[in-house]
Amino acid sequence: MNMKLKFSEINEAKADFSDLYTSKDPRNYFKFLGQLDYIIPHLAQPIFSQLIRARQETQDGPVTVLDIGCSYAINGALMKFAVDYEALRQRYTAPPLQALTSAEMLDLDRHFYQSWPKNPGVKVIGLDVSDNAIRYAEDCGILDRGLAIDLESRDPTPEEADLLSGVDIVISTGCVGYVTSKTFQRVAKLTRKGRAPWAANFVLRMFPFDNIAATLAEYGLVTERYEGATFVQRRFANREEMEAAIRAVEARGLDSDGHETEGVYHSELFVSRPTEEIARRPIQELVSVVSGANKFWSVGANVLSSYGQAVRQTARAARRRSA
Repeated sequence: MNMKLKFSEINEAKADFSDLYTSKDPRNYFKFLGQLDYIIPHLAQPIFSQLIRARQETQDGPVTVLDIGCSYAINGALMKFAVDYEALRQRYTAPPLQALTSAEMLDLDRHFYQSWPKNPGVKVIGLDVSDNAIRYAEDCGILDRGLAIDLESRDPTPEEADLLSGVDIVISTGCVGYVTSKTFQRVAKLTRKGRAPWAANFVLRMFPFDNIAATLAEYGLVTERYEGATFVQRRFANREEMEAAIRAVEARGLDSDGHETEGVYHSELFVSRPTEEIARRPIQELVSVVSGANKFWSVGANVLSSYGQAVRQTARAARRRSA
């Protein structure tokens, strides 16, 4: 198939989790996404760590990371503190914590993150349209700075621009498709001379990255796609999500068999760096990865044992309808 779908058309069938990102604390976020075995922060953590170490080799001082679409800054917590994703998920879904007010939860989280050793080699700026999520992540100590702004619709203010101009690595784990090349262009054009930020984006396979890659190329960044692995994001929330994802993936000329037909969203990793850095260490040598398939099937085994056959049958029907 060579039909192309717009981002808005692809997003129509995705489950709407807007309320999760605007809550005053992360408990609902972990509760509902945890039920869908959301796992991409866990898979991205070692890759981001490897990129941070590689960037540290090229500069003095800490590496400043900008997380676009950061929500409650889960990526930031994993980069800055010696915690893992599963520990955070268990914390925020623990029954004793569910009756607390958001203010009480925030007070606990301040002490929680203060009790962990902090990675002195990284600073994290979070960017998200959710003011509640940004404020919480700042107030509990995950984010060094947070920006609750929408760079799809406006340029940054002079103060915001000054902050963004010092970014060393831009990351995202699922915002592409909602965020377009407009946001990346507004960040990239602020680059200080000689300090082009790298970019590492995990992008669902149903969304093309071409326009963003072309935008980054205007600022001296060449994009490599990591070959040989895709990365599980989460299970589909319902049949409609799955069918729409299969249609969108195959509209891009990709094969959904063994990926979306297994009942899960898959992402690809795109890393954008200056040409000289790529020549020195191509992405296939720079990072080692874990795709998440084994972890996912372990986490979701109880649900998928009864769900898997129905998923495959529905996937085959969706493919026939979209042919």
